[in-house]
Amino acid sequence: MSEPSSAQSMWDDRYRTEDFVYGTAPNAFLNEHINDIPKGDVLCLADGEGRNSVYLAEEGRRVTAVDFSEIGVAKALQLGRVRGAKVTHVVADLRTYDLGVERWDAVVSIFAHMPAKIRTVLHARIFEALRPGGVLVLEAYRPEQIGRGTGGPALPEMMMTLEELRRDLMPLDLDLARELERDVCEGWGHQGIGAVVQVIGRKTKPH
Repeated sequence: MSEPSSAQSMWDDRYRTEDFVYGTAPNAFLNEHINDIPKGDVLCLADGEGRNSVYLAEEGRRVTAVDFSEIGVAKALQLGRVRGAKVTHVVADLRTYDLGVERWDAVVSIFAHMPAKIRTVLHARIFEALRPGGVLVLEAYRPEQIGRGTGGPALPEMMMTLEELRRDLMPLDLDLARELERDVCEGWGHQGIGAVVQVIGRKTKPH
């Protein structure tokens, strides 16, 4: 790998603890919609310490998880071994990681915050990467999260609005698209009422 970016170093430092920063249970939104995710090939973006990818593998999906923190990925591998879940983990930067063409039955993006220029390009690639009928499941913090002290990036431009997602994820059909506040209890990294956006998109149009 090339020299780590400041963001990579920050995440390495955050994950450099015996605790799992965001816990080992899956994200509540993902758990709520597990039956919307086909039992096929699933890609988890910015998977961190592995709580979501391991859960998906336990639920019978063939999972590939990507994160640029080597320390986070090492903890994800540890979690998978403990739970007996087989996940293919990749240490890579999502700016350059090849999502492929019609490669995935589902893409999962849970609190995958990144600069808007990077995020817009990544989201535009998801449609091409999904197989026909493939599903995107996404939850992220909104800019209204700033100042709450309950989790999320320090910069509003790292967060997402529903309007931005509707634009960036075209031409996916959005089965669910909403902004709300909910109690996010995930390890010590996410604790308290959060302003979130949630999307479930489906590739129903031809490539």
